[in-house]
Order: sequence, then structure tokens, then C-alpha cells
Amino acid sequence: MRFLHEDCDPELADNKKLPNNSFIVEYLEEDIPHFDIVQAMKKVEIFDHYWDNYRDKLKNIKQTAGSINPKLWNPENITEKNK
Repeated sequence: MRFLHEDCDPELADNKKLPNNSFIVEYLEEDIPHFDIVQAMKKVEIFDHYWDNYRDKLKNIKQTAGSINPKLWNPENITEKNK
């Protein structure tokens, strides 16, 4: 699993230049929603990581609008840097 954006704006998930195996994860920290965009070969990898760290505060995992094949994806295509 690789973090593409941590604690980011959820609108970044609408970027079609993301790989097609990227997901946006919604979770709570101190009752404030946070969003991460992560890349993984299987969704279960993402679930396991967030369940181990956040348990009941994990709210949602869904696929981004990314349409690029992961083998052809170049991380430099993302315009906004990680925070």
C-alpha cells in the first residue's frame, strides 16, 4: 500500500490522472473527518491498515476516478504535493 495524498481535500479523488487502483479513505480523528488517497493492489490491504489503526472511526473506502494503468502511472502527474 502506498499513500498518494494524506489528510487531503476529498475533491482530489476526482482526478482522472490517478492510477485506477487508487482509493479514497474517510476516517475520523477527534471527530473531524480526514481523507487519504492510497494505492493498493487489493482493497483488503487498505481495510486492514485502517481497521488496525482506527477501528470504528473508519467511515468509507471507495475507488477514485483514476483511469491510468498503474504500470504506466507516473507520480509526477499529480499536481498537488502531499501535505
